[in-house]
Amino acid sequence: MHMDEKVVSRKAEKLVGVKGMNDILPPESARWEALEATVRELMLRYAYRNIRTPILEHTALFVRGIGEVTDIVEKEMYSFEDRSDKHGQAEHLSMRPEGTAAVVRAVIESNLLYDGGKRLFYMGPMFRREKPQRGRYRQFHQVGVEALGFGGPDTDAEVILLAAALWQAIGLTDVRLELNSLGQPAERALHRAQLIAYFEQHAGLLDEDAKRRLHSNPLRILDTKNPTMQEMVAGAPRLLDFLGAESLAHFEGLKAILDANGVAYSINPRLVRGLDYYNLTVFEFVTDRLGSQGTVCAGGRYDDLIVQIGGKPTPAVGWALGVERVLELLKETGASEAVAPLDAYAIVGDAKDAPRVMVSLEQLRAAGISVQMHPAGAEGMASLKSQFKKADASGGRYALVFGVDELAQGQVTIKDLRDASQAQQSRPLQELSQWAKGLQSAT
Repeated sequence: MHMDEKVVSRKAEKLVGVKGMNDILPPESARWEALEATVRELMLRYAYRNIRTPILEHTALFVRGIGEVTDIVEKEMYSFEDRSDKHGQAEHLSMRPEGTAAVVRAVIESNLLYDGGKRLFYMGPMFRREKPQRGRYRQFHQVGVEALGFGGPDTDAEVILLAAALWQAIGLTDVRLELNSLGQPAERALHRAQLIAYFEQHAGLLDEDAKRRLHSNPLRILDTKNPTMQEMVAGAPRLLDFLGAESLAHFEGLKAILDANGVAYSINPRLVRGLDYYNLTVFEFVTDRLGSQGTVCAGGRYDDLIVQIGGKPTPAVGWALGVERVLELLKETGASEAVAPLDAYAIVGDAKDAPRVMVSLEQLRAAGISVQMHPAGAEGMASLKSQFKKADASGGRYALVFGVDELAQGQVTIKDLRDASQAQQSRPLQELSQWAKGLQSAT
């Protein structure tokens, strides 16, 4: 290159994340971890075992499992045609918009119910292309439970009690439980005919969405959020009035268990599901704190789904909650999980002593102590004063000072950063593990 040539430096274009798909960064990620840890511990107590399914599934699974006339399948799924194989055939794949269909597919494919019913739970990301808004994103996360192979109201009650126990465990109080029963297909068919007739009598009040659903999915009209339709919808025939003796007995059995356990609920006859495979119990935990996105957890019984996806007739019930919505609600109510504090911050006098210091730190970590060491720069360690400032800002309870003088005597100085009344102490390096055990027992 000639000296007179100009070297033009172009700044690379800044790349950003996909709209509606969010990074979860520290310290926010600690709140996610705390919630996930509570979920895992609770699932263990209720004897629910973890299942993990792929993010990608064949599109046909969701078309069959969710329904062609739903908004999810019609408008919201991320679907694509995969590359053709050697025979020129391409697979139609979709990123999962919900968890239940994938769990049922996995259970059928692996013959997991060969020796009886199973209690399962999952956690992970789901994907829907809809307008991002508070508590609703294009990549969102769900926790779900599925109890497959159990047909009684006791299992319906069990999954509801599990959700109620989760709210208590994380300190969430501002949610309420709503219940309804969808009965069985024959009962719904009678109700459906009456419902369509009623809505046809009030056709002038129906919005475009309701008109589209009138004959394909009339139950969903009952769940409308359109305020101009609310009064008319309130007068529609109630499905509860069409239930037979067995369906009513199932519903009463569920309520009796909830009553015995002190779980408050209200009956919402407008609480529905638009898919034919749902039957009997449906429920939601709702809140008024998240605007229009008030449902925190939704579930119900889906005894006909396994047959619909290709398995043998098997009863099943489950629920799913939105992780983002739960965490948002925890913020709103002030019950947010605190970030786990750092136990100790290691201050090092000379970078040359790092190998010796890090042996001690590894021993502390093995003993269950969280500890961070001040990093050495290109010119060695920063001044002790600067390191103490970093130690204080770290939130750590203790500063462990591995100074040149201390190490020369085989010692470490321990200073309590949060309680000035505590005198600093010196300990031999070989006694650090013993100090760690005392710290563990104190907490």
